[in-house]
Amino acid sequence: MMQKEIYLLPIIDIENLGLDAGAHLLVKYGLRAIPPGGELRVVGSSPGWETQLSAWCRAQGHGVSMLQQDGRLVATVIRGAADAGRWHGAAHAGHSDAALTGAVADQALSCWGLAARGATVEAGAPDIHFRLDRKDEIWADTAAVLYAQAVAAQWNPATAIDWNEPFDLPVVVEDAVVQLMTYLIENEVAALVVPARFLGQLHPHFREIQALLAIQVADEARHIEVFTRRLRLKGREPALSTAGGQASLKTLLDESDFSVAGFLLSVLGEGTFVSLLNFLQAHAPDPVTRQIARLTARDEARHVAFGMSHLLWRLQQEPQFRMRLANAVQSRNDALADTAGLNEEVFDALILIAAGEFTPQAIAAGYVRVQQLIADMAEGRRVRLERLGFEKEAALHLAALHTRNFM
Repeated sequence: MMQKEIYLLPIIDIENLGLDAGAHLLVKYGLRAIPPGGELRVVGSSPGWETQLSAWCRAQGHGVSMLQQDGRLVATVIRGAADAGRWHGAAHAGHSDAALTGAVADQALSCWGLAARGATVEAGAPDIHFRLDRKDEIWADTAAVLYAQAVAAQWNPATAIDWNEPFDLPVVVEDAVVQLMTYLIENEVAALVVPARFLGQLHPHFREIQALLAIQVADEARHIEVFTRRLRLKGREPALSTAGGQASLKTLLDESDFSVAGFLLSVLGEGTFVSLLNFLQAHAPDPVTRQIARLTARDEARHVAFGMSHLLWRLQQEPQFRMRLANAVQSRNDALADTAGLNEEVFDALILIAAGEFTPQAIAAGYVRVQQLIADMAEGRRVRLERLGFEKEAALHLAALHTRNFM
């Protein structure tokens, strides 16, 4: 009776394959088909296979015993509960759904480290601490869609822009373009550094946000490249960078809260820059600048969309955070009260670019267009603020408080 019962249990014949030559895979996958505490029979004919099997079972946390049966050695492997002791993951921290299905956890644990979301993490792996480890601090439901759009919309500066298209501008207008490009470059440097700083603090469990921030950084690097290339296209050097402009951008770099930084940079600053780039596309005095403005505005609009989506998510979880955002605008305005605001050279450059030529009539028209641009920028900020749940009067007030440096 006992002899028959032995062979009713699952059995694997590893034949003449040694455990040191791959037979452990047959045993390993055979054990996966049975629950902890279940038994698996193993037979083999390779010299010393039973010694190898015993050593492998001890290392893996399984029990093993040997029995002669019909003149043949049969090993009984008992699947151990060591699977649960050797591995740990989200299920061991009250987040079993996230571990088993790859769902996004409300909080990512340091013991998950760099593992893929939903992976089983071996016990003993080092804890890796990431400051941004809570979903409500960083999440946006649209992140995966925005990332897919960003991947599809990537463009190559060498081929997407016709750098060889001929044009010749009046000296003062080319000077204005160079000044504006100088200004755009330093603002795009800030727009690169801010997400890059948070990217290194973000738990990789939130891979959609990680990917989106990474491609946003790549976008800004590309913008810096094309603005620099246009600046030097006619053999010029960069123009003026002011203390006030850099002071304004420094307040973005100093902001430590992910949501507040995204609000100030993307919703207010880059949102305003979309208006500026659309203005530049409409009034660019040359075809190269027009192409650059069109491509970079498309990228910046996507950055604004991410900032809005994240803040709508966070405010849904934490409505009182809206007060924190309002205070951040007021604090930034107070901190910059003694600075000069927008570089006067940039303001004049915008007038000349919108004018297109150096005549009183053209400059008058350019001035009117720039005034309309500033009004459009403020209106765009108001609309976005109202979408975030601010009352109209509060939205108007906060839109007016935004830095005069645009970003």
